[in-house]
Amino acid sequence: MPDSVAVVPFVILAALAVGGGAMMVLTRNVVHAAFWLLEVMMAVAGLFMLLSAGFLALIQMMVYAGAVSVLVLFTVMLTLRRREDAERSLDLSWSAGLIALGVFVAVGAAIASFVPPAVVAPAVTPGVAEFGRALFTERALPFEIASVVLLIALVGAVWWAGGDDR
Repeated sequence: MPDSVAVVPFVILAALAVGGGAMMVLTRNVVHAAFWLLEVMMAVAGLFMLLSAGFLALIQMMVYAGAVSVLVLFTVMLTLRRREDAERSLDLSWSAGLIALGVFVAVGAAIASFVPPAVVAPAVTPGVAEFGRALFTERALPFEIASVVLLIALVGAVWWAGGDDR
């Protein structure tokens, strides 16, 4: 972690992100889970701000916290036919706990064995304009594919919530 990052706000935002993720998985109400997802996205945007990545924080808030969270909430609200549909069963089985423990151990081992590569700074620091030009001229296809997939998901949710009178 760079020396310029304040440790206390980093720990608070990291705890908010991890805690929000845990609450998103552990809550029984699907709408509440969507709001916990929004909280996680905002905490990650705060982490980007601490790392002096204002552009990424802005994109995180606009795209993920704004658009994706609204899309998830609309999809959940459109697919719910009754209030009881928002409640899901909370399965805290031993197999799920063992899988989570295995993933936790694997991630911990990967972090412990990580050796950061030597970073060479570019001669000229690219600005936001160069980043935007490269993003929209060289890498526009993945964004278009993602928008089509999200549109198909929303149309499918509207169709599914259409009722039994079809």
